[in-house]
Amino acid sequence: MSLTKILPLMLATAPLALVAPNAALAAPAEGITTQLPRGAAPTHYAITVTPDAPNLKFTGQVTIDVTVAAQMPVLVLNAADLSFGDVMLTPARGKAIKGAAKVDVNAQTVTLDFGKPLAPGSYKLAISYAGIINTQANGLFALDYTDNAGQAKRALFTQFEAPDARRFVPSFDEPSYKATFDLSAIIPTGQLAVGNMPVKETKDLGGGKTQVTFGASPKMSSYLLFFGLGELDRATKMVGDTEVGVITGKGNTGKAQLALDASAAILPWFNDYFGTPYPLPKLDNVAGPGQSQFFSAMENWGAIFTFERALLVDPRFTSEATKRRIYETVAHEMAHQWFGDLVTMAWWDDLWLNEGFASWMATKVTDKLQPTWEMLLTRVDGREAAMSLDALATTHPVVQKITTVDEVNQAFDAITYQKGEAVITMLEGYAGEDVWKAGIQAYMKAHAYGNTVTDDLWKAVEGAGAKGLVSIAHDFTSKPGIPLVKVDSAQCQGGNTLLTLSQGEFSRDQKDKAPLKWNVPVMAQTIGGAPQRLILQGAGTMTLPGCGAYVVNAGQTGYYRSLYPAANVTALAKDFTKLASIDQNGLLADNWQLGLGGYQPMGQALDLIDAVPASASPAVLAEVPGYLNGAYDMLESDKAAQAKVAAYASAKLGPVLTAIGYDAKADEGPQTPVLRASLVSTLGAMGDPAVVAEANARFAKLASDPAALDGPLRNVWLRIIAENADQATWDKLRAMANAAKTDLEKSTLFALLGSARNKMLAQKALDLALTDEPGKTTSAAIISAVGYEHPMLAVDYVLAHRAQYEALIDVSARSQALARLGINSAEPLMATKLDAYATKYLTPESRKVVDRAISTITTRIETRARLKPALTAWFAAKK
Repeated sequence: MSLTKILPLMLATAPLALVAPNAALAAPAEGITTQLPRGAAPTHYAITVTPDAPNLKFTGQVTIDVTVAAQMPVLVLNAADLSFGDVMLTPARGKAIKGAAKVDVNAQTVTLDFGKPLAPGSYKLAISYAGIINTQANGLFALDYTDNAGQAKRALFTQFEAPDARRFVPSFDEPSYKATFDLSAIIPTGQLAVGNMPVKETKDLGGGKTQVTFGASPKMSSYLLFFGLGELDRATKMVGDTEVGVITGKGNTGKAQLALDASAAILPWFNDYFGTPYPLPKLDNVAGPGQSQFFSAMENWGAIFTFERALLVDPRFTSEATKRRIYETVAHEMAHQWFGDLVTMAWWDDLWLNEGFASWMATKVTDKLQPTWEMLLTRVDGREAAMSLDALATTHPVVQKITTVDEVNQAFDAITYQKGEAVITMLEGYAGEDVWKAGIQAYMKAHAYGNTVTDDLWKAVEGAGAKGLVSIAHDFTSKPGIPLVKVDSAQCQGGNTLLTLSQGEFSRDQKDKAPLKWNVPVMAQTIGGAPQRLILQGAGTMTLPGCGAYVVNAGQTGYYRSLYPAANVTALAKDFTKLASIDQNGLLADNWQLGLGGYQPMGQALDLIDAVPASASPAVLAEVPGYLNGAYDMLESDKAAQAKVAAYASAKLGPVLTAIGYDAKADEGPQTPVLRASLVSTLGAMGDPAVVAEANARFAKLASDPAALDGPLRNVWLRIIAENADQATWDKLRAMANAAKTDLEKSTLFALLGSARNKMLAQKALDLALTDEPGKTTSAAIISAVGYEHPMLAVDYVLAHRAQYEALIDVSARSQALARLGINSAEPLMATKLDAYATKYLTPESRKVVDRAISTITTRIETRARLKPALTAWFAAKK
């Protein structure tokens, strides 16, 4: 799953069998968490559903082949929002027994009682049931949209990760209960139905109804089942024996060409990397209108679902950065087809095995197939996203204990995704690419169609030759937090540099606690010298060839902070352009965070930023605006001090923007469009006069030329306009949203209405969000935009309209939503309000995201108070 939710000798003649042998009882092993009674497990589901889309309901029948291993008094399955009709149980030998169904709403289960205990054996369990079609992305859900002809349409899709297949079919809805699935649907004739497998049979039932039956799925977990339905188009390519496709609303497959081409290029690369070919006959990427507050794409086996905004390209406004995210999202979800779908974590404790690996693999394959994008540089940003959580006392280990449904939903965070990716990057660097790949192939071969825990992966890689990897991997996945590698001394002796290192722990809010200890794989080098390695265990020394400035995390593959003597930071600033781009980005990030955390003067970080020349790589220059915007935000209570930051930003970055221009040039480098967007966005947000004037001039031209803003910066210009909007401008943006010809453009424009800095307009945006005008999946995005600019206003509004707001968001996001709205605040009252909300409405398990938000807010308040004098003085001196 992408959140805007990867093998042995290649089989030369045939793919793996779709059903693994010796799999009669697919149930959790002892020691694996389950919320269902042990002793019974499914092997096959035969499901028939009849959606009633206009009335947002459906009926279903399912026959489940169940194996009972030990006598059981009743059968307990997962079920949510379902009502039950007839229940019949037929043993392999004997007569059918009628059962009674009792639903436990809180446990999300149904207990089936047949009047007597069930003896061990094989049974067929037949259930008739009915359910609801949701308007947010949980279970079977509807997305309403306007097609290219301006007609109102409704499409249906499913979203089951983590615990929502139970809203579609009564089932053993846990990842360890793998089974095969036959899915059939009775649909309106003429609509396109989509499943995990190709359509096997179509039967005209008359009366405008058609029965569509899909082929039997491979053995898989229930959360990977998929069903889609609507007035849809499909475009395909053959890649070897696999049909790769994209499915969109009618007339829009051309906008999915990037995704189709990416899939066709990535699939052979993954087949080779994993050593086992993709085992299904087809792989679709299904685009749905609207959006979710929880995810952007989901890896259903053979039928990846992605919201249009994360998949479709519109030349009128899709930016270069968005195109790259689309490519990477496609890669992430395709990586899951092996790492998550073929081999699945046994329980949600090891969710990172799915998400961290898919994130790492997506970056890797994108870098291999699109080398000019320099995708490996993005790993620094990913690391920083993880460390922003991991530096707080409310963090958690990569492998975390999950016991409840709410905890599953809250496990999809930057620790699971980006720390997971960062740790894998570090371990691959330790093992070496070839050994790592061999270990992954052995792991896939051993566990295909099965379930695993994290240790299974480490043992496979160490078994392939990465001696000592298990102890490092255990440290970084079982312990929370961030190692701090400190250079205690550096001496030049005989043309070499002798480093003395010690280890601590980097924290933003618990500097006085006893630091944890890790086996830290350090790679260090002097500029131009050969890199040297050390497994740091508390303290150690390294001898580096050469003298001069040095980097302790060369290549930025290590998950740790590096704290240098001030003299080395000065030397690195002087020789900044001699560093590899990834080390430039890593040093900027490390020193910025060390300054924020109080481990060194903030001026050192600012001096390093100041040292980035206009001639630096565009990919590095594109990071600089973010740091200056961070300083600007930290001084939000002092407009005069903010003005000095803005003046410095204009002086440093304005000439760079002038040199590259506002509009793309035919001969510009591949990173220049990303740099341009970064510069325009940040300078515009700070009120740079030239950029704001350009935005206003382009916006004014819309009156005579509707295409005046078209291009990759369209939404950047519009955000600047929205942020500075007066009533007349806000009204014009609203009219543009209602007149938009596509739902993708419409939802973007409506969300921008929430970006107004004018508090009165922000209040109007909140009121608008609770009407039907924006659309059911867009309203929450408006409220989120208000939360970014006016956290207290948004939080107060949601608390006053809690039931209405919760109807606008996924069930999966409800325990997290208020925290996300308030997390940008720097007011003590916000922490108090969030705590009171969590105490009243949430359980200790479901309030974890709220607690992280409170930690973030209180740390921000402390940091701003401490750093304001230093920031003010530094920027005041830069005249």
